[in-house]
Formats: sequence, C-alpha cells, structure tokens
Amino acid sequence: MIDFQLSEEQTMIRDLVGAFARDEIRPAARQADESAQIPAALIEKIWELGLVRGAIPENYGGDGGERSAVTGAVVAEELGYGDLAVGVHALAPRLFAYPVLSMGTPEQKDKYLRRFTAPKFAAGTAAVMEPKWDFDPTELATMARPEGASFILNGTKCAVPLAAESDAILVYAKNGAGSGFGGVDAFIVTRDNPGLKIGQREQNMGLKGLASHEITLDNCKVAADARLGGDKGIDFSRLMSEARVGFAAMAIGVMRAASDYARDYAKERKAFGVPIATKQAIAFMLADMAIEIDAARLLVWEAASKLDKGHDALRESYLAKNYVAASALKVTDNAVQVLGGHGYIREHPVEMWLRNARAVAALDGIATV
Repeated sequence: MIDFQLSEEQTMIRDLVGAFARDEIRPAARQADESAQIPAALIEKIWELGLVRGAIPENYGGDGGERSAVTGAVVAEELGYGDLAVGVHALAPRLFAYPVLSMGTPEQKDKYLRRFTAPKFAAGTAAVMEPKWDFDPTELATMARPEGASFILNGTKCAVPLAAESDAILVYAKNGAGSGFGGVDAFIVTRDNPGLKIGQREQNMGLKGLASHEITLDNCKVAADARLGGDKGIDFSRLMSEARVGFAAMAIGVMRAASDYARDYAKERKAFGVPIATKQAIAFMLADMAIEIDAARLLVWEAASKLDKGHDALRESYLAKNYVAASALKVTDNAVQVLGGHGYIREHPVEMWLRNARAVAALDGIATV
C-alpha cells in the first residue's frame, strides 16, 4: 500500500516554511509584482531557513541532512503558497548546487558547493529553456563541440533565473551522442567567460518579481573539467524529473492560495442577503478547486516518492507537471470568477496568481527538489 503520510520531521518543516510564507512572503508579493523587485532582505530571511544548504554535506559547510524529493516538494509548495516568483528566486541556487551535489565530480563539489553554504544568499542557476515554439529538452539546439581539452558551446537559452547575478551557470547542451536524454550534457560556465552574453531582463506576463534573462553562447570555450560529472556525464532524465516535480509543487502552492482566498471571499461576500458560498454554482466551483489541488498533489508526491526510492520517475513527473499546468490555470481562473469584477482588479491577488499560473505550462527547468 502506498502511504503518503508525512513524517514528523517533514510535518515540522512544512509548518515552519508555511508559517514563514504566510507571514513574510505573502505580504511582500504584491509589491514585488508591481515593482518587479524582490526585497533582498526577504531572500536573506529565506536563506537563513537552510532550504539549500540543508542537503549539502557537512564537509562542504552544509547541514548534512538527507535530501528528499518529497520534502523538497513540500517546501516548494509552501513557498509557492506565499508567492511563486519569490519561491523560484529563493530556490534558484538549487538549480546549480543540487546537480553538482548528486552528479558532480569530487573536484567540482569541492570547488562549487561551499559557496551555497555561506551565511549570505549565493545566487546560482541553470539554463535549460530555449526560445523556440517547439522546445523539447531532449532535442536542444544548444550544442557542445569537443575541441582538444575543451568544449565549445553555441546556442541561445531563455528564462534563466538570476542569470545576471550568478557567478556561474549550469548550461545544458547537446553533446552529439544522439537524441534523447542521453544526448545531453551540462557545463559549468562562469559569468566572466567572453563567449557568454547575458541579455536584458525578460519582460514576462507573470512572475514579474523574478529576474530572468536570455543568454547567448557564442563559441563559448570551457575546459573539459567544466563538464558536469566529468567523462561519466549526467543523468539528464533524472534532473528533468526533479525539476518538473519542483516547479509543479510550487504551482500547487499557488492553487492553494487562490482556492483559500476565493473560499474566504465567498463566505464573506453577500448577494440577496446570503453569502455567495451558499449558491450552488459557487459551491460546486470551490469544491472542484479543492479536488484539483488534492489530485495534483498526489501526482507530484507519487513522482517525488519514486525519485526518493531511486526509481525512474520520468513518466510520473511528466504527468504531474502537465496535469498541474492545466489545473493551475483552471483553479486560479475559477478564483477570479468567484470574485467576479473584483477578481480582475489589482486590489485582490487572484489576478496575479492567474498570471503566475500561466508560467507553469510555458516554462520548464526553473525549479528543482
């Protein structure tokens, strides 16, 4: 029998991060969206929770905790409940640190992991997405060509979180070994590499507080030891599964936020002398939202559980990500409808959550567990 009951430790982590998201992140979300700027002080507070360094071994300065995809999904959901843009920003260092932790060579771990255990927030990121309508992570246009003891990278990436402030970016590229996940490698590219160009900040429909950029690799030369995992390379299928679980979990937090807000509004808002929550159409809509959230969470936790057991979770993570992408739009749009005309104005956060939910279907590889 499958048991998705959280452990006592996981429950404590959920309650801690959930309280922080409600009390610290949510009040800052609207201003971050309006100003396109997430307060640095808020990010430092999240950093102090140890959500990145917790899984890094003590010999690299971390807390030495066990890394769990289920725990990561729980944390991601709670941060998403506070604000999706803030959550992606705060956990962006995982995009660099965790692949190095799980698949890097001893030398790469020793060189890079310590920066993510420092007292102050250390930006880190990865470049997966590419600016084309038929983007497929198994058929990347970005290419890595071996040249002597080096690799030459060429291509364009988009939606790279914190690209302008990260000292190094983990760039995923085709290695010429054929199609599929096995044909992809990851390369550590430092920001000062002359072949790397970081474009202007992207202007997006949602996630407006999150700084994301397009980057261009023009004959970008990196040493052979910049290839993650060395000669062994990486398990890109697993990394994408972890990324899909992480972003889907964050989106469930957005769904919960919208559902809770719409429910409370419906209980207080009266029409013809009674709360609109008593109206069948509204009550059924709220019930459907709750069903979608629970179904989405079970899919995400199933994929995360398989990852924790060391199993292939490509199918489960793909289904979870796709289901959540559709459900997040449905739930947040329903929240706007419950509020009626009030749902369309910025006085209420549901319109922001609808815009943010649209990113779930559009983006890939910008969060991980």
